[in-house]
Amino acid sequence: MIILVAGPYRSGTGDDPARMADNLRRLEEAALPLFRAGHIPLIGEWLALPLMAVAGSRAVGDAVYEEIAYPVAHRLLPRCDAVLRIPGASKGADLDVKIATERGLPVYHRLEDVPGCTLQAA
Repeated sequence: MIILVAGPYRSGTGDDPARMADNLRRLEEAALPLFRAGHIPLIGEWLALPLMAVAGSRAVGDAVYEEIAYPVAHRLLPRCDAVLRIPGASKGADLDVKIATERGLPVYHRLEDVPGCTLQAA
């Protein structure tokens, strides 16, 4: 399955780049067991960050950031088979879950609930 990993990226960071990088790392740590289970994990930031850089974003939350950051995940969702929502407050991830639910996609909240997936050390 193609699985969107949704969770905090910017939320709760005060736009601190180091804290945002830590959040991205947590998203990626959830993606690895999905990959090892035979799925294709996707994280919106994997696509959004390079696009924002090329488009000239200079700061988190600027016009370019807003144009690209959340719309990427929303454009990915129709191509996904499921969503894995990792813990943590995130309006963007909550919206991803809402959209997925409206589309009838499974939303998993634990890795071990994803078919074929077990918890593994990174």
